[in-house]
Amino acid sequence: MTNQSEERNALSLPHSVFSADWLRQAESHAAQEIGISLFTLMQRAAVAAFHLARTTFPAAHHWLVLCGHGNNGGDGYEVARLAKSAGISVTLLAVKNAKPLPDEAQTAQNAWLSAGGAVGAADTRWPPDIDLIIDGLLGTGLASAPCAPYDALIVAINAHEAPVLSLDIPSGLDAEKGTVPGKAVQATLTISFIALKPGLLTGKARDHVGRLHCESLGLRSWLGGYPAVLQRLDATQLGDWLPLRRPCSHKGDHGNLLVIGGDIGFAGAILMASEAALRAGAGMVRVLTHKQHAGPILTARPELMVQELNEKSLSISLEWADVVVVGPGMGQKAWGKAAFKQVSESTKPALFDADALNLLAITPQKRQNRVLTPHPGEAARLLGCSVKDIESDRLLAVRKLTERYGGVVVLKGAGSLIAENGGPMALADVGNAGMATGGMGDVLSGIIGGLLAQQLSLFDAACAGAVVHGAAADRIALLQGTRGMLATDLLAVIAPLVNPDFKKKISPNESTTTLSAGRSRNA
Repeated sequence: MTNQSEERNALSLPHSVFSADWLRQAESHAAQEIGISLFTLMQRAAVAAFHLARTTFPAAHHWLVLCGHGNNGGDGYEVARLAKSAGISVTLLAVKNAKPLPDEAQTAQNAWLSAGGAVGAADTRWPPDIDLIIDGLLGTGLASAPCAPYDALIVAINAHEAPVLSLDIPSGLDAEKGTVPGKAVQATLTISFIALKPGLLTGKARDHVGRLHCESLGLRSWLGGYPAVLQRLDATQLGDWLPLRRPCSHKGDHGNLLVIGGDIGFAGAILMASEAALRAGAGMVRVLTHKQHAGPILTARPELMVQELNEKSLSISLEWADVVVVGPGMGQKAWGKAAFKQVSESTKPALFDADALNLLAITPQKRQNRVLTPHPGEAARLLGCSVKDIESDRLLAVRKLTERYGGVVVLKGAGSLIAENGGPMALADVGNAGMATGGMGDVLSGIIGGLLAQQLSLFDAACAGAVVHGAAADRIALLQGTRGMLATDLLAVIAPLVNPDFKKKISPNESTTTLSAGRSRNA
């Protein structure tokens, strides 16, 4: 089947994300507190899933419903009953188990049988005309790789051409970590019940979740009384971080940013980071780089101030700067190491990326006024572990990074995580596969650095920067697709995103005097 995980509807999803383990434990308490049974919750889930399937695939006439031996299978029985009552042809296959079904799932199975439905064995040959698959095999309690016959069923689902709706979570995907310990369904749609879980948004989630929906089942108010494990971020929140500027503000109000890096052969990295900072709204950006790069960088972007990096220029520039970005294209030779040491001794707020992170891994240092932006490989070096260890539990990894190094950490990847030492955690639900190309991290560093220069807090700058970065890539993907996207493509769409409240439309006949009245002075 075709994986449609690039299709996102993130703007319609809730922003609070809750632990899957906690939700499983709290579900019965929630039902009791609002005065309904767990079976009523199951019925609500089935109604939501049925309507989503019917609305999305109105022409589907023969549904295959696959039920596991838990309450996820109970959801499947209820969906099957609703489909049958609507006149849809339904084939239901269930995994047999020596243990009895949970009470709610058994009630759902009995209702299906009473409605004239039949339960086939999971190894039954599938009818040839199936045009929709309902995945009710494994729920959020998965702790290891699916065993037989679940693994074979998952392989068969993925090999089939029919679209797939997964109930609560694609079978085989870890709801807490987003890992795939064995086989996992590649869903077309996933409907998460009660709340979003972390594993639907980070790790390998996008390879399996498809288009994500969430249905609270009437528990939204109840959930409001409990803390979320993290906040999901998207472009609708940019206005919370980025208000309109005062009309009389000037460049000095928007910060002096120093960007350091670009050893021989890596001028592109420092140029992309620096221009991204300007596009994000930094007042002034000074670049310290290898002397042979100064001319080409000035030619490419004359708004930058560019000097050769040496001990004297760095001392003067550190005194001038409000915020420092260090690492893009810096390398790990003596030239880069000397700059890294000097910056590490500074007390200025800073962002460390690329080779600055690799050098920090060699000489660990904890400080609170710094943002780190590692990809999984850099994170593994910083924690002295493997990339596999990082990806096996990204939420734990980002917390460990903040505990060891302090400040704020952005753990990059599909569903980038942002965490503050001793503080909140967030997930940037933006971006796409087109970002898997060189230079994207440099652009992110520049955006966050530019926002830090404008006096956003470390955590807010990291959150807003990650959202602007991913949302910019999403805008480019809408225009041209994901393959062939360049990091520099993002530069042209950063400015509209960092001005989320800019609504003014200028008519062709509007006078120059009228236009000038609302402009900030630029001297």
